[in-house]
Amino acid sequence: MTAQILLTGGAGFIGSHTYVVLIEAGYDVVILDDFSNAEVCVPDRLEQLTGKPVQVMKADVSDAKALNAVFAAHCFDAVVHFAARKSVPQSLASPEAFFSSNITALLTLLEAMERHHVKRIVYSSSATVYGAPEALPIPEHAPLSYTNPYGLSKLMGEQYLNQKTRSKRGWAAGILRYFNPAGAHPSGLIGEAPLSNGGNLMPLVAQVAKGELPCVHIYGRDYGTHDGTGIRDYIHVCDLAQGHVQSLNLLLQQGRSHTVNLGKGRGYSVLDVIKTYENVSGQQIAYRFKPRRAGDVAASFSDPSMAAAVLGFEARHNLLEMCQSSWRWETTGRMGLHRPAAFIPDHFPAAPAQHLQL
Repeated sequence: MTAQILLTGGAGFIGSHTYVVLIEAGYDVVILDDFSNAEVCVPDRLEQLTGKPVQVMKADVSDAKALNAVFAAHCFDAVVHFAARKSVPQSLASPEAFFSSNITALLTLLEAMERHHVKRIVYSSSATVYGAPEALPIPEHAPLSYTNPYGLSKLMGEQYLNQKTRSKRGWAAGILRYFNPAGAHPSGLIGEAPLSNGGNLMPLVAQVAKGELPCVHIYGRDYGTHDGTGIRDYIHVCDLAQGHVQSLNLLLQQGRSHTVNLGKGRGYSVLDVIKTYENVSGQQIAYRFKPRRAGDVAASFSDPSMAAAVLGFEARHNLLEMCQSSWRWETTGRMGLHRPAAFIPDHFPAAPAQHLQL
C-alpha cells in the first residue's frame, strides 16, 4: 500500500523539489501551503514535472481547524514539515513573528498529528543551531548554540521533537540540519522564487547578472578565510530533497529517529559563488563590500559522514552545477514571476552566541 505524506510548505523552494522526488519514489503526497512565500503557479508546474494531479490545500499550518480537516480527509503515514520562516536578517528585525511561525505552528501541527495517530515527522532544521562553530567541519555532536532568533527557533523545535520522541511511545523524528540550499530543478520549471526576500546569496547574484540589481553587497571582507569573505556549505536543492526521501524511508521502514547534517561537506566563499556565477552567466557581477552583519559567522561547513552512514546520503552536485541550474531557472522558468524587493538590512544589535548544555 502506498504511504501517504503531508508536505507542509510544499509549494516553497525546498518543499517543491522534495515533492517531485517523493512522487518519483512512489509516495502519495498532499501539499499544505498558505502561499505567503510561494508562487500560486507552483502546483501546475509540479503537475507538469510529475505527470500527476497535485493534491494541495491552501492553509496556514498554525490553523488548527484547517489542519484537523486535512488530517481527517486523509490517512497520513508521516509529515514532512517545511512551513516556517527562515531569514536570519528578518528574524533579527521581528523575532516574535519567527517564534510564532516556527514554534507555535510546530506545536499546533504535532497536536493534530497526535489527535490523528500520525507519529512520523521529518523536520526541516538548520546549521544555524551550531551558532558560531568551534571547529570545522561541523559534526552533529558539536555544541549547540544560536546567534539569532531564527537559529533559536530551529533549536527549540529540535529539542521539543527530541522530548516528544523520548516521552511518547511510537513517535520518531528525522531532524535534518540544512546548510545552504542553492540551485534549481534541471528542468528549469521550479526554483527559488520567494515572495519575501530573505537575502539568500545566489538569487541576489542572479538579480545582478540579469540587470535587476546594481550590485551584490558583501558583508565583511576581513574574515579569516582565503579571500576574506564568509564561507558557507552550499548544497544543491535536488540533493537536499533526496535526503528527505531517505530520512522518510528510514522513519517508515525502521521507526528510527535521527539527527543529521545535510551538506556538501566543503565550503565556498561569497566571492567563489560570484566568480562561478559570472562564468556560467557570461555577465560581470558587480559587488560592494559593507560591514559585517550581526548574527553572521566567518565559516560554516558540514561533516556529512553521519548522513552517509545513517541514510546513505551523498550530495552529488558541485557549485558549478548549482550555478548552472540556477541560471537556467532564472532565464527560463522564473521569467515573468514576481520579484520581491531585497531585504538586506545593514545593521542590527549584535546577538552574542548562546551555548546550550544539552
